[in-house]
This record gives sequence, C-alpha cells and structure tokens, in this order.
Amino acid sequence: MRRALAALLCLSLLCTLGGGLAWAQETLRVGIILPLTGAKAKFGEIEKLSFDLALKEINDAGGINGKKLEFLYEDDTGRPEVARSAAEKLITKDKVVMLGGGYGSSETFAIAGVAQQSRIPFLVNTGSDDKITEQGWEYVFRLNPPVSEYPKALESFLTEVVKPKTAAILYENTNFGSSGSQEFKEICKRLGIEVVVDEGYEHGGVDFKPILVKVKDKNPDLVYMISYVMDASLLMRQSMELRIKPKLFVGGAAGFTLPEFPQNAGKASEKVFSATLWYQTLKYPGAMDYYNKFVSTFNKDTEYHGAEAYAAAYVIADVLKRAKSTGADDIRKALSETDMMTVFGPVKFIAYDKKTNQNRLPTYLVQWIDGRLELVWPKELATKPYVYPIDWEAVWK
Repeated sequence: MRRALAALLCLSLLCTLGGGLAWAQETLRVGIILPLTGAKAKFGEIEKLSFDLALKEINDAGGINGKKLEFLYEDDTGRPEVARSAAEKLITKDKVVMLGGGYGSSETFAIAGVAQQSRIPFLVNTGSDDKITEQGWEYVFRLNPPVSEYPKALESFLTEVVKPKTAAILYENTNFGSSGSQEFKEICKRLGIEVVVDEGYEHGGVDFKPILVKVKDKNPDLVYMISYVMDASLLMRQSMELRIKPKLFVGGAAGFTLPEFPQNAGKASEKVFSATLWYQTLKYPGAMDYYNKFVSTFNKDTEYHGAEAYAAAYVIADVLKRAKSTGADDIRKALSETDMMTVFGPVKFIAYDKKTNQNRLPTYLVQWIDGRLELVWPKELATKPYVYPIDWEAVWK
C-alpha cells in the first residue's frame, strides 16, 4: 500500500514537473531592458505599457506559431553598468532568445556590446546615439532613427519659415546629448546660422540659470535644447523667469514631447517646438488605433516613445514567426530580412553612411498649442497651423 501510494505521488510530481517543462517549452522568452525607476522612469513607463499592450494582442491572436510570447523586463535605472548587468542576466540566466528595449543611449550602447559579444540579437527601439549602429555589429538592429536625423524636419522649417541668424545649443552631457548637439551644429553651419552659445550640463540639475544668463546675454534667434523631461521642464520655466525671448524654443525630442512636459513646465511649455519621430495622425496603418487604445486602456496620452515600443513588439513577433528556429543565428537572419509596416512606419534594416542594420524614417516637427502637442511640419501633414512669430510676453502673462 505504501509503495503504491509512493508511486502515485511520484507520478503526480512527474506530471506536474513535466507540465511545467512543457509550458516552458511552449513559451518564447524575450528580454526587454528599460529605465523603470530613476530619472528616466517616465520614458520607461510609457514604453513598458506599450510593450504590454502589444504583447496581449499578439498572444490573444495565437502568439508565435501557437507558442506564447513572454517579455521579461529588467530595469536599467538609467545607468549603463546596470544595463550591462541586466543584459548579461537575461542572456545567461533567463535564456532569452533575443533582447529588446534600450532607451537611454549610454545604456543602449552597453546592452549592444553585451549582445554582440554574446551573439544574441538585440532590437533597439529608442536609444539614438549614432554610434550604436556604426560599430559594424551584426547582432544589433535599430528600429528608430539616429539622433543626427531628428532635426531633419526642423531644418526645412528653419530654411523656409524662420531663417534665424544665431542659435544657442544646450544639451545634457550624455551620449545622446553630445551626439545630438554635434549634429545640430553641423546643420547650423550648413544653414549659415552662427552658434553663439554651445553649453553642456550635468543631467538632473536644479539651477540652469548660470547657463541661461549666457543665453540671454547673447539674445539668439533660436534656442535648441536636448534634454530629458525634468531638465526640459526646468530649462523652460527658468527661461520664462529670466524672460529669455528668442524667435523660437525648440526641443530635440526626448523630454519635450512627453505629456509630463507641460504638466511640469506649466505655461512655460506653451508654443515650444520639438522634433519628433511620430504622430498619431500619420497615415501609418494602425497608428491612430494604437493611440486610442493606449488612451482608453491607461487613461493617459502616448507619443513617439510609446509607438516605438509598440511597433518593436510587433517586429519581434514577426521575426520569431519567420525564424527557422529559436537559435540566435536564425533570429538574426530573420531580423536582417525584415520588411514590414508598423504603426511607427515601415521597418527595413539597411546600411547607409557608416550605419548597419539601421531603419530609416522621416522625422517631424510638433508644437505645444493650447496645452496640446500638435503636428505642425511638414505643412501638408499638420494637425494645426504652426504659431510663429511668437509674442512670449503674451504667452507667459
């Protein structure tokens, strides 16, 4: 009797373990690394929510050839060394088949180095420092444009509308900020705009007035800022306090497009322009549907960061469906052959200039008008006409 009972218990245990093993085999794990805490957490939040939204849709539609897709999230806290450790954990301990995510450029570069060394495919959806796809890394692919291409729409707006003579460039001292500022200086040189202030700053400061006083003394036609959301908000609030009044303030995307920017900057955000990579009214299939689903599900707005993550989830699913196996080389090959439309636009990884495995897309110009982010350039795509010239005293009263 005891032997029979023991045998029955063993059989039960084996069935339980076997069922768990079978479930694991029927699940495809992908590691997603984002800043979920720390100064960049708002970006990580909007991207994680968008990944989750897409993941549910993908699995509800049958997953990956009948298998469940699972995203394992790791928090890089906005620090490259943490991002590196997160990538190593996901690859060696969690045995993910590929990596995704990548927000801050410094963190993304660290993840990319681990992915290439480990020969694990990595799809970047936000990290934008040009050098990320300039290393010849065969396992690193980028869905979003590099930071050097962010101001393309702004360049035509400056040429056709504003025609500034002088500019100030303010940027945070990170890979993202430094790379973006260098590229904007090249645009200024090309357009004959004199850069009268070129200042980097340490991320997370609370007093930008010493830098802004230099800007006020030079009285430039244009102030271009490359900042994350809290710095962007403080820069604009303190510019308003100092009554710095250029022809226009322009953000280099990042913090200037998040819903938290006007919440934190208040009326100092009004009429500020920003480069952007996406807008919900663009004629990409599903773009407005994604926006509406996000708003209805989470009761908050989304913008290009969320669209990047949502699109990246669908690219990951498409790649895993097409890959001949879950082996890294087969997934890498499927990534290299990607040619699909997403809510963020077409995705096809090509080589150009110094870049490899880089998707190429147009960029746009938005402006905060009456508390809403509106697409204003190119003119034929605008949701509202741009506001220019700007009476800052009337805006700030």
